[in-house]
Amino acid sequence: MILKEFYLNNIVPQLKDKFGYKNALATPKLIKAVVNVGLSASQKDKQFQQNIVENLMVITGQKPVLTKSKLSIAGFGIREGLVVGAKVTLRGKRMYDLVSKIIDSVLPRVRDFQGLEKSSIDSRGNLTLGFKENTVFSEINPEKSSTIHGLEISIVSNAKSRDEGMALFQLLKFPFKTGPESTKKRTGNKKNKKTPK
Repeated sequence: MILKEFYLNNIVPQLKDKFGYKNALATPKLIKAVVNVGLSASQKDKQFQQNIVENLMVITGQKPVLTKSKLSIAGFGIREGLVVGAKVTLRGKRMYDLVSKIIDSVLPRVRDFQGLEKSSIDSRGNLTLGFKENTVFSEINPEKSSTIHGLEISIVSNAKSRDEGMALFQLLKFPFKTGPESTKKRTGNKKNKKTPK
């Protein structure tokens, strides 16, 4: 069963029961998937940019758009109008195909993968994933690809809250870590104070 059919036949009824929606059209659903690759100052040559474009076309089946800087930032060597990344926005069938591929084949290929952090879902119910290497996608052959790069994928839903978004992505079979969310506590370097005698 393809992912869209699975959503309509299995997930929509569960979301209706969980949140009390009276109309199936009110249930949260996926809107788009945005695949983004940023380019650092050392990656601005035309050949590197072309390799990024080709890789994204292979992964998504759609030609990316080159994103350009709107401001000049001298400290980072960025001029206004300079290409700073490449982006693909997928909707409909291509979006569902990519999401299905991430769940079924990409995440299992990530080295030492132990589940997604629940903090990957923001307050608006959108899921953001970061991959250090594009080779987790089976379409990219590391022996033939001259450019290994990271990429970020944001899967946008129309959920009205983080809880709704979490329920949607869990029912879509995204593998989240179980248990309470991990929180990183910042601890300062506190020196033991000697009590005066």
